[in-house]
Amino acid sequence: MAVTTRIALLAFPGIRAFDVSVISEVWGVDRTDRGVPAFDLRRASADPAPVPLRGGLTLTPDRTLAWLNRADLVVVPGLDDHVTPAPAPVLDALRRAHSAGTPIAALCGGAFTLAQAGLLDGRQAVTHWNLTGLLRTHHPHVTVVQDALFLHDDNIWTSAGTAAGIDLCLHLVRTAHGAEAAATIARSMVTAPFRTGTQAQFIEHPTPHTDRDADTLASVRAHALAHLSEPHTVAALAGRAGMSPRSFARHFQATTGTTPLRWLITQRIAAAQKLLERTDLPLPEVARRTGFGSEITMRQHFAAHLSVSPRDYRLAFHDMAPQPGVDTPRADT
Repeated sequence: MAVTTRIALLAFPGIRAFDVSVISEVWGVDRTDRGVPAFDLRRASADPAPVPLRGGLTLTPDRTLAWLNRADLVVVPGLDDHVTPAPAPVLDALRRAHSAGTPIAALCGGAFTLAQAGLLDGRQAVTHWNLTGLLRTHHPHVTVVQDALFLHDDNIWTSAGTAAGIDLCLHLVRTAHGAEAAATIARSMVTAPFRTGTQAQFIEHPTPHTDRDADTLASVRAHALAHLSEPHTVAALAGRAGMSPRSFARHFQATTGTTPLRWLITQRIAAAQKLLERTDLPLPEVARRTGFGSEITMRQHFAAHLSVSPRDYRLAFHDMAPQPGVDTPRADT
């Protein structure tokens, strides 16, 4: 019998309605009929009274803070007020959950709540790019990372602003339950299952001239995805775009927030994850179809990016009955 994953949404005055909606959409909707594991999302609060949210909304708790002791994951929404400390019982409950080894994820300004609890002292954390200075000022013992979409340090996850909270939630699903479960949720939310790059691409800068090469770069990326089994070099991709390698790399990073090779590795890993989940192809064939070339190279990239081997990933997430009619990456003939 499948085990239901217990998720605690930490509710207290000042949390953002948008983040509450994201958490509820990812873990609060029953998608078991589409192969997504069962989740038990609960709204845990120190007070049973409805929690006021901006815009005249309220959130009704259905569990006390003691439920954090039962949760498999605690998720902290972002805040409207990043300076006023969260209620002491909330901070105490977070400390107990972390001491018990429960993973904790904070969306956007929720990093301030974790910092108020002392959980980010001596650790790396990220928040909305417009709040990084405030986080550094009020919590100098936190190592604030400027441009990550989300990051992980000692069983604690933090994310950049707003939409990056969706990225983190889907990543947590993908890490615990596999790429296909995360992709199914993402499709129902009409969002990408993951984004590459950093939040540097969203930081305000003077508006540049229109990039007339944007369509060309999109075409190059589409070509690479359609021919993922083939080797691709920056020089070859630049040639297809009609640019020099240096100019291509500069435009590519400005558009996507990452380098061409990092983007390509991310796409290869995602394609390999799907093949490992949906098929019984031998590992060398998975590596060939996704462009890694060899099982050793694929294993190295899985270890670096997912902290797991392809073999162990398949053991954890393989579906013995692949969905009919679903395309899987294949080598071009």
